[in-house]
Amino acid sequence: MCEKCVASGLSRRNLIRGGGAALALAATAGFDMSSAPAHAEEAMPVSPEEALQRLIEGNARYVANKPINTDFSVNRSKRSAGQAPFAAIVSCADSRVAPELIFDQGPGDLFVVRVAGNFINEDGLASLEFGTAVLGLKLIVVLGHTACGAVVATIDVIENGTELPGHLPSLANALKPAVESAMAAKPDDLLAAATMENAKLNAAYAASAGPILSDLKTSGKLGTAAAVYDLDTRKVEFAS
Repeated sequence: MCEKCVASGLSRRNLIRGGGAALALAATAGFDMSSAPAHAEEAMPVSPEEALQRLIEGNARYVANKPINTDFSVNRSKRSAGQAPFAAIVSCADSRVAPELIFDQGPGDLFVVRVAGNFINEDGLASLEFGTAVLGLKLIVVLGHTACGAVVATIDVIENGTELPGHLPSLANALKPAVESAMAAKPDDLLAAATMENAKLNAAYAASAGPILSDLKTSGKLGTAAAVYDLDTRKVEFAS
């Protein structure tokens, strides 16, 4: 991925320092950063720590059924001019997991990358690089959830040798490292342990993926975190 970025002109200097390639990429994608919504710019956390705290507080409101983001028509015209999200959420594609609702954030606040099993592949990594280098994201959260069917299927493949149809084996292969790591610890609840381990491994991958994400992480401009959303309690548990 890194070699491809360099080969295409998206060098570390251009992307991380906001040089020509990043601006060209934004313009090509139709984003005018000079006209990003004023409300998003004013409310955007200035550090990874502030971004994480905003998510924690938003989830607390969601759990208490006291959301503050209920009118999605507010600032619609401003959002059409550009975007300025403050955090990326790598989420499972499960229909019960809606990051904007879970963290009580409005449209334009979160940059969401979704795939069954919430793992980061090359396409997801490219999306996160765009979000951080061009849009200025302060935080990447890899969010698993309880009763994840993708993790259940992967455990079944490893324990019982089950053969999955179609392209599902590629998904299980992506989750195997986390499941096998969890198995080695012999937890009482393998599904819960594997779900959190998968979030941790992918958050660590995001933090170390060079040159873009790792440079931002090292400089303190980007934070990464792993978490699991409980479908029953609606609470998000962040890994320590």
